[in-house]
Amino acid sequence: MLSPVCPTLDRVHWENIFEDLEGQLAAEWEAERAVLDAESERLRIAKLTFRTRLQRLQRADRDVTLRLADGTRRAVRLRAVGADWIAAHVIEAATTVIAPMTAVTSLETDHGALLEALDDAPVAPDSLRERMTLGFMLRDFGRRRIPLRLALSDGETLHGTVDRAGADHLDLAVHDAGTARRAANVRAFRMLPFDALIWVQPDGAAL
Repeated sequence: MLSPVCPTLDRVHWENIFEDLEGQLAAEWEAERAVLDAESERLRIAKLTFRTRLQRLQRADRDVTLRLADGTRRAVRLRAVGADWIAAHVIEAATTVIAPMTAVTSLETDHGALLEALDDAPVAPDSLRERMTLGFMLRDFGRRRIPLRLALSDGETLHGTVDRAGADHLDLAVHDAGTARRAANVRAFRMLPFDALIWVQPDGAAL
């Protein structure tokens, strides 16, 4: 014969079982949500571009160390990010250089800045400056007859004025720094592919 069970004890027993099951189910749901969140974050980061992260570093006004393909290493603050170039203020020299994106080998900064550049806050729509190509910039320098210093991937540095710029190259009238682009001052004419450029520094141009 079964012993009688106290209704109160029986109810407490089942409530404990249900609470335990609910706790297990909540833990499983939380673990599944964490896995989904982690996967969603990985997918979001996988879609980020180098240019987007540069834009976020620029807007955060962070100091970074810019490394270029010729071995140049400079402490800079990003001033603008164009379609295929960056403009950087060289801190120690108080000058601005423009580097094609393809010439940038890395940017060194602190871990906090790198994490900031991963932020999922939406990037504002591109301004006109951010849609300017390197060719557009060089054509404008030529139109305004702004003399430039140009560093090339073979280690040579030139000074001159852009006569014209095509889709992927420019014609440079080479002349000494401090002289105007006049026939008597031009020492040579060069046709330079954009891929050969490491950096460009406008004389007296504020970007």
